[in-house]
Amino acid sequence: MSPKVAKTFYDILGVSKDASQDDVRKAWLALARKYHPDRTGGHKASEEKLKAVNEAYDTLKRPEKRRQYDETLSGSFEAGDPFRAGAAYGGSPDHGSERAGGYQFDGHFEDLFSDLFGRAAPGRQHGPRPGRDLEAHASISLKEAATGTRKSLRLPSMVSCQACSGSGAAPGTRPQPCPQCNGVGSILGGRGSLFVMSQRCPFCRGRGEVIATPCPSCEGSGFKAECRTLSIAIPAGVRTGTRLRLAGQGEAGEPGAAGGDLFVVIKIEENGLFQLRRNDVICEVPITFTQAVLGGTVEVPTLHGKARLKIPAGTQAGAILRMRGQGLPSFNAGRKGDQLVKVTVEIPRKVTQDQVVAVQNLHETANSGAYPKHRAFADSFKRWCER
Repeated sequence: MSPKVAKTFYDILGVSKDASQDDVRKAWLALARKYHPDRTGGHKASEEKLKAVNEAYDTLKRPEKRRQYDETLSGSFEAGDPFRAGAAYGGSPDHGSERAGGYQFDGHFEDLFSDLFGRAAPGRQHGPRPGRDLEAHASISLKEAATGTRKSLRLPSMVSCQACSGSGAAPGTRPQPCPQCNGVGSILGGRGSLFVMSQRCPFCRGRGEVIATPCPSCEGSGFKAECRTLSIAIPAGVRTGTRLRLAGQGEAGEPGAAGGDLFVVIKIEENGLFQLRRNDVICEVPITFTQAVLGGTVEVPTLHGKARLKIPAGTQAGAILRMRGQGLPSFNAGRKGDQLVKVTVEIPRKVTQDQVVAVQNLHETANSGAYPKHRAFADSFKRWCER
């Protein structure tokens, strides 16, 4: 099987190798709009494509870095110097060549690492940095969890500065290539070693650019701390601990990079009427002694208001009566659970003489089949005592 040929930065942007800088920029703008989270809804594959597009443009937009990258594609190296392959498109002519152990290696150790093992070296970042993810918490009632609701959240976060569009440079100016690393974002070190190691440029902190005239609004950071109010839709069926992801609603990224995501953690407030058991809700309802004996209809609370429940004659204390479809819906599924009504029988603490006579009459006239549990217990107790 022939090895898979990796896409070049030109392939990613969909331009030819001899495309002008203006054509490269137009291609990048079109793809950045196409894969932006506002259009894709936070689709993960689109986010990865946007990262690849930004990485490609970050190299091809600078003539010097593009020239070095083109040399990488040509695979040029000096005879007898196998480590001088063009993998160092991120280097610069001023400091990109070092002698080490008889071999001459231009540029980044990370690029050599990538060529040898087919993956990027740990810790290396390409292109503008995406925004950080944020987490917020929302408390809702059990009724809101059953029906769904909207909540307004006030979020403190770093947002892109409007005055400079996130560049950090004063309006009318632009960031300039870093004089320390010549716009690469890293510098070389490790003289005398077998390999020349690369590290982040301390002058520009790896951005490859410096700001000569900082934006007065954000003091050159490109971001401002603001509190924003966000209205979020909470679907029916959420539980305590459910995490809702809102793509692109986290902190803003650097220009050309996607924003972070916002994760909203749900908490259902406790209440005195209902308990949750998966999708079912349990409600304890007291009935009177006469309702338990004679039966009847009682009014009970539900997640959607109130309903009437029929109590069969002879209902025992602790009996569970099921109200189908009155529980919580399944999250993103739609099937509803049931409401389980646990019956408790309340015995009057004080009775009149007439009531005493009536209850005594009930006891004397009831046959043995009226109390099956009492009779079964008496038989078991008798056999126990006869052993």
